[in-house]
Amino acid sequence: MKVEKIHKAQNGYIMLFVVLVLLVGGIALLRIYVGAFMIFAALFMCAGFVLVNPNSSRVLLLFGKYMGTIKENGLFWANPLYTKKRISLRASNFDSERLKVNDKLGNPIMISTILVWRVTNTYKAAFDVDDYQNFVRVQTDAAVRKLASMYPYDNFADEGLDEDITLRSSVNEVSEALEQELQERLSMAGLEVLEARIGYLAYAQEIANAMLKRQQATAIVAARHKIVEGAVSMVEMALEELSKKNLVNLDDERKSAMVSNLMVVLCSDKDVSPIVNAGSLNH
Repeated sequence: MKVEKIHKAQNGYIMLFVVLVLLVGGIALLRIYVGAFMIFAALFMCAGFVLVNPNSSRVLLLFGKYMGTIKENGLFWANPLYTKKRISLRASNFDSERLKVNDKLGNPIMISTILVWRVTNTYKAAFDVDDYQNFVRVQTDAAVRKLASMYPYDNFADEGLDEDITLRSSVNEVSEALEQELQERLSMAGLEVLEARIGYLAYAQEIANAMLKRQQATAIVAARHKIVEGAVSMVEMALEELSKKNLVNLDDERKSAMVSNLMVVLCSDKDVSPIVNAGSLNH
């Protein structure tokens, strides 16, 4: 298998001077055949000039044979018969389309990714794949589909489905897995993955409302659990303080009534309206 080969081209400024000398000499000697030949040679040599911008390259072919790649920026001159294919070495962004896929639990989700990549091997990018830019798009979609099937969107601990890595919460772990998957796929085209992250993630429209209600219910249950836990501690503290200071002697029945009233007041999600008892404790 052939690999990338760096081509050392001639200095373009020197060859530009040679072309100008041939052109001027040919015009001066135009009346004889030598002048015509010099002008033809100068025009033919003009096809050999190659301008390479920073972070760019030119792949050289001679009748279908790979001759090398010019990666150094500047003005150069190569064989005029070479075919010169431009390949950018700059970092490129690719924002994939939002794909509808199923996560590990089978829930339909919408997902897209943002990929930063660049060409590192011009030979592979030019000859091992048909169109390396289209190759990036297709392989990115395939990698995102595979990634989504490996992890659930979110944890469902109440149903016994508690996962260590999820698409929503484990951003670093998911991004690392996506980068590794994409690098394995794109390496055959001579491409390097600089960064890959999920750009959009949401439940599909048909289950989005149901999942939103489920998340709200989970949050309400967790909040109620915290409220009840705090209310029990407050009631316990109130009974202990009353007992220590001997402010009121309460039997078991009155303690039960007091605990019930305090729990209602502390755990209610609305403001309570207390009724003041102006009589004795027995009424």
